Amino acid sequence: MTQSQTLPPFDGRAYARRLTTAPGVYRMFDTDDAVLYVGKAASLRHRVASYFTRSVQSARIAAMVAQIARIEVIATRTASEALVLENQLIKSLKPRYNVLLRDDKSYPYIVLTQETWPRIAFHRGPRRLTGRYFGPYPSVGAVRETLNLMQKLFRLRTCEDSVFRNRSRPCLQHQIGRCSAPCVGFIEPRRYDDSVRQAGLFLEGRSDVLTKELGGGMEQASAALAFEEAARLRDLIAAIRNVQARQYVDGEAVEMDVLACGISQGVACVLLLAFRNGMNYGTRAFFPKLNGATGEDEVLTAFVTQYYSEQSPPREIVLSHALDDRELLEAALSEQAGRKVELKANVRGDRARYLDLAKRNAVLTLAQQIGSSASQRARVESLQELLGMNAPPKRMECFDISHTMGEATVASCVVFDAEGPVRGQYRRYNISDITPGDDYAAVRQALERRFRGAEVGEEARLQTTGLRADERPSAVREDRVAILPDVLLIDGGQGQLAQAMDVLRELGVHAVELVGVAKGEQRRAGDETLIRPDGSTLRPGAESPALQLIQQLRDEAHRFAITGHRGRRQKARDTSSLEDIPGIGPRRRASLLRHFGGLIGVKNAGVEEIARVGGIDAALAARIYAALHGSSESGRPSQQEHAR
Repeated sequence: MTQSQTLPPFDGRAYARRLTTAPGVYRMFDTDDAVLYVGKAASLRHRVASYFTRSVQSARIAAMVAQIARIEVIATRTASEALVLENQLIKSLKPRYNVLLRDDKSYPYIVLTQETWPRIAFHRGPRRLTGRYFGPYPSVGAVRETLNLMQKLFRLRTCEDSVFRNRSRPCLQHQIGRCSAPCVGFIEPRRYDDSVRQAGLFLEGRSDVLTKELGGGMEQASAALAFEEAARLRDLIAAIRNVQARQYVDGEAVEMDVLACGISQGVACVLLLAFRNGMNYGTRAFFPKLNGATGEDEVLTAFVTQYYSEQSPPREIVLSHALDDRELLEAALSEQAGRKVELKANVRGDRARYLDLAKRNAVLTLAQQIGSSASQRARVESLQELLGMNAPPKRMECFDISHTMGEATVASCVVFDAEGPVRGQYRRYNISDITPGDDYAAVRQALERRFRGAEVGEEARLQTTGLRADERPSAVREDRVAILPDVLLIDGGQGQLAQAMDVLRELGVHAVELVGVAKGEQRRAGDETLIRPDGSTLRPGAESPALQLIQQLRDEAHRFAITGHRGRRQKARDTSSLEDIPGIGPRRRASLLRHFGGLIGVKNAGVEEIARVGGIDAALAARIYAALHGSSESGRPSQQEHAR
């Protein structure tokens, strides 16, 4: 007897009556204990009860409510805590009926580092640098444009510390008026710190405060007959006001995001148009996973909840559709930001014009996305026809090998599904214990590591192959080797293909379409020859959608392999020389590389400079210098030189 047969129907109304009116988060579960939905509420009692008292519900919500076996709630102190907790649970649990913001890219920021001579730089990823972060920006282009402007206005350094410490003369940035050359002492620390503080004011959107301060400084410099300084400040004020003149929206230097949502053919697009300090930073498109949702307001609610729980919200968020939870979201976002945040749907003037612009771009971007998806499906169907398969392939993998004359060999495996790349399942394999340059052995080792233990039945393969990584059961996601591809591409000719055939046969892997991709005589795109296990060949030609898909897979595998190879090769070259020196362990090696900015910097340093690094005494510094310059401490040639 199943659990659904033994348990009585869930009485949602009775459960809701027992709940608190405090804010919090609720989770709905089905009879298999799978999470159906995660939501937030200003009042848990009222929100949960609404699911069981509404006379009119969408088909999606009605279907979800019919599956509820139990509900769990977590009360929070504030609406802001509920917003953060809801987002964390949605990301970790990926509930079946929640709209999911599928964007795994980290957002670009501008960072002003905190050090003796701070630098301004582009930043993406974990915030390991100590300093102030400004953003997020909707695109890398917006960051580059802002950095370009900041260099012109405030002339702060952008170079890495390893470059900054080793400069002996000003670089090109100083010569073209974009850096004040603190590396060689062309500017006093106090004046440079003023420039850093002024840049911070500008990035915070406090341009009026900045221009007032600069105006006062200009008057003081003029009174003190420091006319060159007064002229510099005058030009800086003029440049800032020139920027402001192009930035204002309805006469204000606004801090605002404009969000427009469109839905078509089961695909949603949320277009973000961002303004900071009144400056238009451009647009960015997001494509949330709908999970059955059909309303733009519901998609926008989910987007605002998930996006701004991790990003600092601006003062205004203009929306293409009104939200039912507007007051709750405003309260939560205001508490999170420490200032008032407004959500607006009915706007006039420039705001209405920008909202209309965002709506039109959302429609265009959505059409492009749908067209791209249709094109991808056409390529997949063409591949099915070319290979004579009974059904369109749902999972395709491609392997490639990269090395430099046998050094640092790396194999790559890229994964595509019917929608395109599944980057979360890309894999690299560091190849070892083979004859350098033996591509056949490299292919064999990579495939053995990929398919070892992949002895699953046809039924299990079909159940998992067509699902994206975020849709598979957790057990399947953790054991990726149990997922077999429908099509396996090997970049190479008959020799590489033969190795793949041997591996699959030895491991008992069946029902995989194996194809070798050999380049044409002149390595020209479109001339590729496809080799089948039975020895037959296909030359579909450049116009074939199937070959275009294969080329996309092959090129992505090549890019992924060569990136890994270069990283492995560089790591070996940076560390191997130091690893061979007695007395140099991982910590001292890391200290040396960090202090000098890499192995080249260590090689260019003298014994006295090396001895200044923490943990390195004079004797060890002499040994390091001798080892890196190919001589013993007494000046005689080293054993390595004799060997060469």
